[in-house]
Amino acid sequence: MGDILSLIEKAERGLDAEETQRLAQRMVKNQFTLEDLRDQLRQIRRLGPLASVMEMLPKVGPLKGLDTSSVDEGGLRKVEAIINSMTPHERNRPDVLNGSRKRRISMGSGTSVAEINRLLKQYKQMQKMMKGVQGKWLRRALGSGAGARG
Repeated sequence: MGDILSLIEKAERGLDAEETQRLAQRMVKNQFTLEDLRDQLRQIRRLGPLASVMEMLPKVGPLKGLDTSSVDEGGLRKVEAIINSMTPHERNRPDVLNGSRKRRISMGSGTSVAEINRLLKQYKQMQKMMKGVQGKWLRRALGSGAGARG
């Protein structure tokens, strides 16, 4: 079943409730930026080693085949280094990233342009997923609200 109670306690100690609320609101408003992603990664890292956090999750449903031995802590540091190597404008508007900007970021973060492209692709997928979740949530909220009025 995992150790959900310990995970909740760890989250309450390690996560900033105000920051988590701010990030959630930005996600709902579809304003999630690379800076927000970096802040979220920092909060996750405050919980401790990612493998130990993942071991606390129940191994059922979509988490059934979760392999905690393949967790790459270094990957989180790379992502943070890439985002930190961007200018604030680039973090908020990643669509401005062209080849020369990506080369500069790769030099500053000690990564390759391919890793930057991979991060940007994952970021776009996250945005698309959040937009889909937001749409479902709004339809559900409006559907239940309309039924109450009519």
